[in-house]
Amino acid sequence: MNTHNAPQMLASVDLGSNSFRLQICQNNNGQLQVVDSIKEMVRFAAGLDDKKYLDEASRQRALSCLSKFGERLRGFSAEQVRAVATNTFRVAKNIAEFIPQAEAALGFPIEIIAGREEARLIYTGVVHTLPPNGDKMLVVDIGGGSTEFVIGSDIQPMRTESLPLGCVTYSMRFFQNKIDEKVFQTAITAARTEIQRIAKAYKDTGWDFAVGTSGSAKSIRDVLAAETGNTEETISYPGMKKLMHRICEAGSVKKAKFAGLKADRLEVFAGGLAVMLAVFEELGVQTMTVTDAALRDGVFYDFIGRSLNEDMREQTVTQFQQRYHVSLSQADRVAHTASILLESLAQNASVQELNHWRQYLRWAAKLHEIGIDIAYTAYHKHTAYILDQADMPGFSRREQQILSVLALGQRGDVRKVVEQAGGNTMMWFALFALRLSVLFNRARLPLTLPQFTQLRSPAPSSFILRISGKWLEENPLTAGALAEEHEQWAKINIRFDIQAV
Repeated sequence: MNTHNAPQMLASVDLGSNSFRLQICQNNNGQLQVVDSIKEMVRFAAGLDDKKYLDEASRQRALSCLSKFGERLRGFSAEQVRAVATNTFRVAKNIAEFIPQAEAALGFPIEIIAGREEARLIYTGVVHTLPPNGDKMLVVDIGGGSTEFVIGSDIQPMRTESLPLGCVTYSMRFFQNKIDEKVFQTAITAARTEIQRIAKAYKDTGWDFAVGTSGSAKSIRDVLAAETGNTEETISYPGMKKLMHRICEAGSVKKAKFAGLKADRLEVFAGGLAVMLAVFEELGVQTMTVTDAALRDGVFYDFIGRSLNEDMREQTVTQFQQRYHVSLSQADRVAHTASILLESLAQNASVQELNHWRQYLRWAAKLHEIGIDIAYTAYHKHTAYILDQADMPGFSRREQQILSVLALGQRGDVRKVVEQAGGNTMMWFALFALRLSVLFNRARLPLTLPQFTQLRSPAPSSFILRISGKWLEENPLTAGALAEEHEQWAKINIRFDIQAV
């Protein structure tokens, strides 16, 4: 495995619903050595109101923390840092206005990842640090706002799910006042109702051993170890029930005075315990090993994969092409032509920006016809819907949205993508390149374009295509389509001129 091209210093930023973490690793030929780690209990999920809007206080706590991370990351390039955000970022209704502030404070882009992508990354971290040896393992990660469930026996998981149960959200919902047996049982039942949705499928798949990751699992393990003297790093159901009874007798986690429980876990311990009890009861788990591997480790290993040309996103694109019976030759033709057009357009873009958009455009071109598998009529709309809504391992929500907008705008009325594309110049260049590429490759035959130059005029809202007049005469269908394209762009006040030369 060739690793000498991988960046030597890598940083992962994990923006969870309970804590924010920054971890910096040295990459020694695929072996990761932690050189710095910063964790702050931001309790981001605690800032959500009943209508799922984040309050000002939680946003300020987050920005303060991100500024500190940003200071530590000075001198790092974008290729060395990956910041992923989880459940609270997914559900908060006013997150769109907060993200630019957050990215400015951190100094790097933030990816809001889907629940199943979070589950995959968690599993990637666990499988690299705790190889399953061919046995099937169930991985359960109770976070602040969501719980991820994964079954796998190899590098790629067999099942991934994310449910809206978390130690912060459940602590706030059920354990704000005096705690008794009835209250605790209500919380467990609520969690079991959620887990019931996946229970049958997971039990049918089965597993050989269960693994718990992240803060709740570790704090339950630590308290059990301190209380019982058990050093096996496992969680048992009877042990958890004893902890529950003790909390109920005392009336609160604080009054239960558990040895081994860190102060920063006091407020969220009951919620995490209730969710874990529900997991054991609903899935029939007997005992669970606890590992220190977590989402950030998965981000690092995924990172190394990306830098070694083992990008999970490439595998996903290939799988989608197979699943939706894509014509590979047509997809490649469209991708090739679109790439030439984008480079011609984006001559003033930075190398890094051009590389990112070249990648997005290539993926969009390779997948632009997946909607035909549903119906040819309005296939671009079907494609856009799939790319926006499907689980696409390796892709962040933002990346899926970019692919979806490109797919939607590949043909037809340009007005439908104006709002989504906004003022992003590179998005418009990519859209323009994809539309023309689809248009030129309509015959679905090997295409040799005439010598032409495609230029952006000095005005941002103007495109010029210079092309052989003789070629246009020989290809009247394409000439007609280009004339229609001129009309389409005029609808949104963008000038597209075709200059026959």
